Amino acid sequence: MNHKKIQRIMRKYGLVTKVRKRNPYKAIMKKRLEHRIFSNTLGRSFNQTVPSTVFCTDITYLPFKSGFAYLSVVKDIASGEVVAWHLSKGLEEALVLDTIRNMPRVSEDAMIHSDQGFHYTNPQYIETVEALRMTQSMSGKGNCIDNAPIESFFGHMKDELDYKSCTSLEELRSKVSEYMRYYNHERKQWTRNKMTPIQYREHLLMKSSVGVGFESVHFLGYTSSSIPPPRF
Repeated sequence: MNHKKIQRIMRKYGLVTKVRKRNPYKAIMKKRLEHRIFSNTLGRSFNQTVPSTVFCTDITYLPFKSGFAYLSVVKDIASGEVVAWHLSKGLEEALVLDTIRNMPRVSEDAMIHSDQGFHYTNPQYIETVEALRMTQSMSGKGNCIDNAPIESFFGHMKDELDYKSCTSLEELRSKVSEYMRYYNHERKQWTRNKMTPIQYREHLLMKSSVGVGFESVHFLGYTSSSIPPPRF
């Protein structure tokens, strides 16, 4: 029986169907469960001068003798410091969730920029970012230049780190950990006054008129010289 015959029968016998109104609350809840894309608020403004306010993040894969591993990294755009990272053999959502949960404490107006990958549009990731009181920014679709600072870091790391010779995930994790320490504390960068990321962070905090405020807000009372290293 098609819909036209049903309509004729309803008119003949005066039948009226009650149409339920859309529940706006359900619509909102459904929207929260869907993957969402955010606008490119960062807009390639990579010349940041206040540490711990604008971050970028991404995932790269590391092939080694026993298979593949995936490395998730969060980088402070102002100082160039790697503030959090996580290595895993799987690409589950926990890879990025564990990474951002290990970030140092940030201010309420902090921003984290990523690409439009499914990890970053995932409702779990969005809710975690909101819980950390950060806002999200995303690159244009397929435009890696919008996330150039983290892409540049991965390029340097893969050139300088002998990860392909590792025979186990544990060995790879150890080498990545040592490289992160080297990158933050020893590797001087031409574009940052020939300073290491840690030194440049100190330089920016001393130069900034709000340096003391950021030390107390972002790092829970630690002085800039006693800030604990990133957690992994």
